[in-house]
Amino acid sequence: MDKEENKIISEVIISEGVPIQDGLKIAPLSAVKDEKKPFFASPRERTKNSRKSGGREQRAKPEFDQKLINIRRVARVVSGGRRFSFSVAVITGNRKGLVGVGLGKAGDTALAIDKAVRNAKKNMINVNLTKTMSIPHEVEAKYSSARIIIRPAPGRGVIAGIVARYVIDLAGIKDVSAKVMSVSKNHLNIAGATLAALGKISRPISLKPILSGAEVIAKNEISIAKGKVNEELVGKKHKA
Repeated sequence: MDKEENKIISEVIISEGVPIQDGLKIAPLSAVKDEKKPFFASPRERTKNSRKSGGREQRAKPEFDQKLINIRRVARVVSGGRRFSFSVAVITGNRKGLVGVGLGKAGDTALAIDKAVRNAKKNMINVNLTKTMSIPHEVEAKYSSARIIIRPAPGRGVIAGIVARYVIDLAGIKDVSAKVMSVSKNHLNIAGATLAALGKISRPISLKPILSGAEVIAKNEISIAKGKVNEELVGKKHKA
């Protein structure tokens, strides 16, 4: 009976396509092929990385931009020898008319820059600009040994040296030309002269009140010539 049973079992196994190895029954080939499929069969089945899904929070853009124009190491002589520190000059502005220059000194460069930025924010000036973000007239100023002239240049962009350009760009000024007329190469003095020149810009004068007064006077003269006096216009004439 054992031989007959073994024959029957072998016939059934061969008909089902199940391989036999050392008298043991092995899973069908189709099942084996299914098991060999990779876990991530398609990119759609892949789960998103939880770390990347959240992402980093975007940093808030600072209100004021800054440019480092000068950094130097200075020494202070004491009884035990020399103590070194760093002196930093920084230009700060919001590109909308506010700009300032500041100095900071500390034993570490990062701390010196922070001090300079705070000092620049304290000494900021508000530049009187036109509607096209340019200057209405020519200005000239002198600071220490540096002297500079700034003129409006419509349609030509910013034409200036490196330090004057930093001040003008951070103030948000467009279409101007600046010329340093002195021999001084000190960046801090040139920045101070540029700032002093921008501070001299006067506000554009509005001509509306002058024109309105002239129109009132003309109307009064016409009405008087016709023999009709308008009391309201006469009152406005005296006020004008």
